[in-house]
Amino acid sequence: MLQQTQVATVLPFYQRFLARFPTLACLARARKPEVLALWSGLGYYRRAGHLLDAARHVVREQGGRIPDDPGRFSRLPGVGRYTAGAVLSIAFDRPLPVLDGNVARVLARVFALEASVRDPRGARTLWSLATALVPARRAGEWNQALMELGATICLPRAPRCGACPVRTTCRALALGRVEGLPAAGTRPATRKVRRAVALIERSGRILMARRAGPLLDGMWEPPGVDLGPGAEARAALASELGRCGLRVRLQPTGHIVRHRITRSDIEVEVWRGELLESPRSRPGLRFVSPSAGAVPMSALARRLTRRPEER
Repeated sequence: MLQQTQVATVLPFYQRFLARFPTLACLARARKPEVLALWSGLGYYRRAGHLLDAARHVVREQGGRIPDDPGRFSRLPGVGRYTAGAVLSIAFDRPLPVLDGNVARVLARVFALEASVRDPRGARTLWSLATALVPARRAGEWNQALMELGATICLPRAPRCGACPVRTTCRALALGRVEGLPAAGTRPATRKVRRAVALIERSGRILMARRAGPLLDGMWEPPGVDLGPGAEARAALASELGRCGLRVRLQPTGHIVRHRITRSDIEVEVWRGELLESPRSRPGLRFVSPSAGAVPMSALARRLTRRPEER
């Protein structure tokens, strides 16, 4: 859950998740929609699928015990170098490094390095340094200290250098370069997405469609369509609804919802839909009460189903 997500955001999801799945065996027996429903609103939904797959693998192949061997642990679904280092050092005292944005910032400043974690060459330099520094014992405490130092003292802007326990050995501070390090690196371009969705209500429930794809696979949201350059929203949306077997009269609401996910800026036109005939039963369509939590919904889907003044 902490991959690319702040602690304050994660905590309530973590507590609800553990209350429902207190053991690996409980999680391994769960169905994916149930896991996604508890993950709804946290984002990066592939993580939930990876966690479920990893739990099933550990229960089935490892006798229910998390492997403490770096090679075997790293082969679990969704585990990369950072996750392996964090989990194995903290849980099993393995002398493995971690490198997230906070740790990279601390190392770049203490050693006055131009290296950026976003640049492959810079990342290699920082990983090598983190590996060389990690102690043979109490590696988990060392890694947590580095992460905490970056999160609370060595901040991206206005760092609290006067309160820093390593200020006397910080090369960037001695050189007056704290604000300029680490190097910014190249950020991936942001993708602009236009989308139109239809809110179709029946007896207080809203029609939802199950998404497929790498980012939102298995999540549910009002049926909609991405709009290409110059596309007319009504025509494109009507065509997509027809492909789903729905005959709908569309009315504009005038509402635009803006949302950001990963590196995409999404602008959603919201339309009101009136069914002209009862839809045929389809596996990827169902009417649900958004507040009931019956299906996993993305944060954007929850915004779309709220009253206009709450979106």
